[in-house]
Amino acid sequence: MIATTDFKSVIDQYQVIFFDSFGVIKNYKGLVPGIENTFAYLEEQQKDYYIVTNDASRSPLQLAHSFNKLGLDHITPDKVISSGMLAKEYLDLKVNDGIVAFLGTPDSAHYLDSSGLHVLPLSAINDDNISQVNALVFMDDEGFDWFQDLNKAVNLLRKRSIPAIVANADDAYPISKQDVSIAIGALAGMIERITGKKFIRFGKPDSQMFTFAYELVRQSRSSVNKKDILMVGDTLHTDILGGNKFGLDTVLVFTGNTLHHDAETHINATGILPTHICESAVV
Repeated sequence: MIATTDFKSVIDQYQVIFFDSFGVIKNYKGLVPGIENTFAYLEEQQKDYYIVTNDASRSPLQLAHSFNKLGLDHITPDKVISSGMLAKEYLDLKVNDGIVAFLGTPDSAHYLDSSGLHVLPLSAINDDNISQVNALVFMDDEGFDWFQDLNKAVNLLRKRSIPAIVANADDAYPISKQDVSIAIGALAGMIERITGKKFIRFGKPDSQMFTFAYELVRQSRSSVNKKDILMVGDTLHTDILGGNKFGLDTVLVFTGNTLHHDAETHINATGILPTHICESAVV
C-alpha cells in the first residue's frame, strides 16, 4: 500500500492552494467529511485558495452558491476558476458575429451569453439558421440528456467549417463509490473521430487552464511564483498531470477518482507522479 503524508503538513509549505472540486471538496454524497476544517484553517493562516475546476455546467456564482449551501461560506465567486471561463475568453477573441451553438445545460450557457454573442442550444439549430452558426461549444453534462443532440452535432460539423470548443475535458465523473458516468470530454472525442475535425479543448490538464489561474493569482499577489502554489486533485490524468506540466507541485488525494488500493498501479502505469500523496484534503 502506498504511503501517504498528513495534508496539513503539506499545505503549510505553500502560499496558494488550487483545489479541484468534485472528488476533493465534494463527492456524490456531499462535502468530503471534515473539509470545512481545511477552509477554516486556510482563512486562519491567511493563505489564498481557488477552486480550479473543469465543471462548466454552471457559472462561478452558481458554483460558489452550491458550496455555500453545503456549508462552505468562505467560497465566493471570485474564488472559482472554471474551464467555462476559458471558452468565453476564446469566443471573445475569435468569434465576432453569428450564432454560437452549444450542447449542455441552460445554466452552462451563462459563459456564452456573457460574451455578447447570439447563443442558441443545438436543438434550436435548423436549416434556416445553420449558415449563421460560427462556433459549436460542448459545455457540460451534469443533468443533461445528450442523446438527441449527438447526431445533430455530427451533422452540423460536417456542414459547417467552424471551431468546436470543448469546455470540459473530463471523460467521466463519479456518480457513486463504484460507478462513473460518461462526461462531455468523452462524447466530444467520439464526435471528433467521426467528423475528422480537431477540437479546441479547455480545462485540466491543458496548460491554458493553469495559465489563466496563475495570472489571476498574480493580479493580487505579484510576488507569488509557481513554487508557492500547490494543486490538489483526485485524478492523475487531469489535476496531477496538468499541475505537473505547468510546473506546480501537486498532491493526489483518495476521496474521488483515484482509490488508495489502485494508486500505486496507476502511477506506475502512467508515469504521472504527484509531489505528495494524502488520504484527503482534510486538515
